[in-house]
Amino acid sequence: MKQIKGNFVPQALNNTSSLPAVSASRPLRVALFGFGTVGSSVARILLESHPAGLELSHIFNRNVARKRVDWVPDSVVWTENAEDVLQASSSNGGPDVIVELAGGLDPAGNWVRTALANGKSVVTANKKLIAYHGLELEAQAAAQGLHLLYGAAVAGGIPVIPGLEHGLAGDRVDRVEGILNGTCNFILSKMQEGGDYAETLAEAQQLGYAEADPTEDVAGYDARAKLSILTRLALRAQIHPEEIPTRSITDVSAIDFSYARDLNCTVRQIARAGRIDGELAAVVGPMLVPLSSPLAWSRGTENMVVTTGHYGGDVVFSGHGAGGHPTAVAVVSDLVGLAQGSCRIALPSTPAKVSTELEVPHYIRFTVSDRPGIVAAIAGALARENINLNAILQRPGFPLDRLPFVITVEPCRTSALQRALKEIARLPALLEPPLDMQILEK
Repeated sequence: MKQIKGNFVPQALNNTSSLPAVSASRPLRVALFGFGTVGSSVARILLESHPAGLELSHIFNRNVARKRVDWVPDSVVWTENAEDVLQASSSNGGPDVIVELAGGLDPAGNWVRTALANGKSVVTANKKLIAYHGLELEAQAAAQGLHLLYGAAVAGGIPVIPGLEHGLAGDRVDRVEGILNGTCNFILSKMQEGGDYAETLAEAQQLGYAEADPTEDVAGYDARAKLSILTRLALRAQIHPEEIPTRSITDVSAIDFSYARDLNCTVRQIARAGRIDGELAAVVGPMLVPLSSPLAWSRGTENMVVTTGHYGGDVVFSGHGAGGHPTAVAVVSDLVGLAQGSCRIALPSTPAKVSTELEVPHYIRFTVSDRPGIVAAIAGALARENINLNAILQRPGFPLDRLPFVITVEPCRTSALQRALKEIARLPALLEPPLDMQILEK
């Protein structure tokens, strides 16, 4: 067992692993925990492509009878008893690897812990489990010469995690930012084309992109879990997901896209983290993205991640971040790595505190009952915090008793802007709290 900077990390796959090698007399037996959209896609790839050294042996799902399909061979054991699979010895027909695809913290976390305790490596797409308990589970796997792989936990079928662990391990990544939630990207890119938020959300739910309760997605909770994983791998900093401030996309309206176009920008839900003056800053929320940025090109449910390296510069990962087949590809790729004995690079990381003090330009939309002196009062509140105005935008055609207009400000510290907005919120002409969005710099 190897320990780096106080954190246990898995050893690279090698001859000391308890997993049988491909060259041995039999392939690795794989048990699927969850046979939904992703689980069924993993099964199809395993059965149709026959990756070397892998054999689908078990499928666990609650109420398993309703999940049975005729294209899975009779040799595969279907069960609704998790313990039967977890406790089954690999020397007596039990699986070597558990693929956890149920999601959430429980009971998925207990299944993963039990699997590792019983000598079975784990492959998972569970971003929440890895974000909240990944270090603990990696330590447990390493202590037993086993492996915990989660290449599908962030950005689905896009190889971001393998790219960070292998392709960028030699660089010092200073910043990571991206579009990590396909549901929000679908909604906002539809709104960019003129769609209404409520109607677009309903369409996303009908298509299966959004849950009946979309809070995890639209409030930024899903993206912050993924960002915490990326921060640990890219910036080598351990942060708890709930330390990352989030902003919902629900306050974004059609007028914001109109003003964004005036600024040669669009609006996307962005997750970003980086080191500034030795501090780690992280945030998730809707932001203005210049149309020249790769992040503005992402449409529909696509995901995109941009890393900025000290030596290698910008690297862009993009593609389909959601859906059964893309995510299943990432899961099967992890399984192939296990079967082939490939090495996982252990990246050291240390605990870090999250700072909210990003010094960036901001877009601020006000909705007011028009009267003289409003702009002067807003400018005065900003000036008292040494914040410089960049531009004032007011589109014609809106009623004076509910007038939306926008002020953009030059880069300023988050805390200073929050103090100014708190003062501005007391103005009697203001009809609703100002909408503040960071502007990504080109």
